Amino acid sequence: MKLRYLAVFYGCLGLAAAEPVGAQTLSTFGTPGLIDLPTAQVLEDGEVALTTNYFGNNTRNTLTFQVLPRVYGSFRYSILRNFNEGSPTAPENFYDRSFDVHFQMAFETETTPGLAFGLRDFGGTGRLSSEYVVATKSFGDRFTVTGGMGWGRLAQRGEFRNPLSYIFDSFRTRPEPRGIEETGQLDTGAWFRGPAAIFAGVEYQATDRLSFQLEYSTDAYDDEVERGLVDIESPFNVGLNYTFSSGSNLRAFVIGGREIGLQYSYVFNPKNPRAPGGFDKAPLPIGNRSEATLADMQLSDRKSLTRARQLMQERLEEEGMTLEGFVVDGPRATIRIENTLWGIEAQAIGRAARVMANTLPSNIDTFIITTQEFGVPNSTITLQRDDLRELQTDVDGAWRSLSRSQIEDADPDTRDGEIDGLYPKFFYGFGPFTRFSFFDPDEPLRFDFGAQLAMSYRPNPGLSFDMLLRQPVIGNIDEATRRSDSVLPRVRSDAALYAIESDLEINRLTAEYMFKPRENVFGRVSAGYLEAMYAGVSGELLWYPIDSPLALGVEINYVRQRDFDMLFGLQDYDVVTGHASAYYDFRSGFVAQVDAGRYLAGDWGATLGIDREFNNGFKIGGYFTLTDVSFEDFGEGSFDKGIRMTIPLSWLTGKPSRENYGRTIQPVTRDGGARLFVANRLYGVTRDNRAIGLNNGWGRFYR
Repeated sequence: MKLRYLAVFYGCLGLAAAEPVGAQTLSTFGTPGLIDLPTAQVLEDGEVALTTNYFGNNTRNTLTFQVLPRVYGSFRYSILRNFNEGSPTAPENFYDRSFDVHFQMAFETETTPGLAFGLRDFGGTGRLSSEYVVATKSFGDRFTVTGGMGWGRLAQRGEFRNPLSYIFDSFRTRPEPRGIEETGQLDTGAWFRGPAAIFAGVEYQATDRLSFQLEYSTDAYDDEVERGLVDIESPFNVGLNYTFSSGSNLRAFVIGGREIGLQYSYVFNPKNPRAPGGFDKAPLPIGNRSEATLADMQLSDRKSLTRARQLMQERLEEEGMTLEGFVVDGPRATIRIENTLWGIEAQAIGRAARVMANTLPSNIDTFIITTQEFGVPNSTITLQRDDLRELQTDVDGAWRSLSRSQIEDADPDTRDGEIDGLYPKFFYGFGPFTRFSFFDPDEPLRFDFGAQLAMSYRPNPGLSFDMLLRQPVIGNIDEATRRSDSVLPRVRSDAALYAIESDLEINRLTAEYMFKPRENVFGRVSAGYLEAMYAGVSGELLWYPIDSPLALGVEINYVRQRDFDMLFGLQDYDVVTGHASAYYDFRSGFVAQVDAGRYLAGDWGATLGIDREFNNGFKIGGYFTLTDVSFEDFGEGSFDKGIRMTIPLSWLTGKPSRENYGRTIQPVTRDGGARLFVANRLYGVTRDNRAIGLNNGWGRFYR
């Protein structure tokens, strides 16, 4: 594998070194294991492992995520060089995508082993397809023994009749692997079927960092040996693994007695940012009422109110917030703010409350903070001044302050105390951009790098005009030679043509209006060049009760496909597309989303997405879409699916920021199940300021 592939494999995920973690041995499949074999072990809950290795004509790149304490899943991209050597039609190298899942049935105890079962390559081409049941037991601090039973590739050596076939005769034989045109389907008819075999291995922990592995593998690499890609003469594999304090693992191994390999793994936990504690500016302590800047002022006339408002504006701006409204009513003070800096909304509210406590007169004892996005009121938080000071040094002060606070839906018509001169607003940003194209058989990883200019003009609250210009400078996406063979309208599979035929890109040029028509309801209307491939009109409504885990939305769009040069021209293809959506926050770090409706190719169906979200804003999840397009008409991959990751910039740098770095990896980009990309969909815009979102981040209230 070329070195640039490895660089892009990690670079496209935007990952940097995190806090040291207790990394463990990972197999060549990128999962907890010995060399090739799995073990009945798991990563720590929430951990992510990135692995790349090279041996013979094989390269495997794997991302493994410990979704739950007992479940991990993996996505793997393998390259087999010279796989089709001599073929007049097929590419010389074979590029294979596969998914694994592992279920831990029991964890190891002092007297009993850990017990697990798993599926390898359960939705790909089936080249690596296997299933296993495995047990692992440690003896003292040094030795760990593993034994198990495997099917599929894990039954290519020493096989015997499947024990399950004595109960169900259908388990006696195993169907042949699917062809490339049938990849992506769940081949349940092959799971745990056909002959079985027993595998075993042992690991010796020589030091805290150095370990040795020896295994008897039942994967004989039959196909690879037949094609001359590897040289296997023994069932025994050996490995040597060294763990660094950073969470990295470097290992050397020998497969089959002859094939020498090297592997690098990096394990990190999204719960642990790169800079624990971060580099946030320390907040000012909350003093006594008498120490407030305006402690003796009564705010009973226009002059004193003006002075208080100006001081609040200045101090909130220093804290990364814009004051949009300011009202004093007896012992109550209300501010409306828009957070422009803090990635965790509860932290912004805590900072705003400190400003109020250190500024406003001593007779004001109730603080009311209304949060806004795009000038639209979202939530209203009521706090008591004495609680803020009393709990600021308490170990559990943040959570106790939450229990004493009140979170309500903001009045949709609130405009009291609006600050003069805030509008119109103009924002701009200039910087680099990167764009990736994955899994082209001719060049598995393609990219573009260039400069982009983003501008936004907001003449009134809720109304904005936005433009995103891009100029690619270097890259190779425009060198793609493969063309779509889709039998559906080519709503996404011609994406490479946009890179080939464009130079300066008008990536987005829109007018957008955000509004709140009534309590707990939000709205959006967008028009213009909505994304790189489509222009048109998009409308959305979202019902989202302030303290509910459930939100319901509906979106409808009319769009036309843009010309490939990404300027102002339009093609003939147009479509009405839209979805009804349900969002559910399980309050355990998991959020599910179901979208049902019509997609860009005119197909009807639904998308299910599930994401695990950490309290620092890091998200990892996946989705799949099934529509009335048949697997055959969809083509390679059978149906749309993908893995997505969102990394807050503050997680990487330790500095406060609302910027996120997102990446979606789709094994195959086809036309079935394709959805319009629209900026600022309402659930993402509003969620962090609703009650559950605020609760999740309230631990940073006093930060």
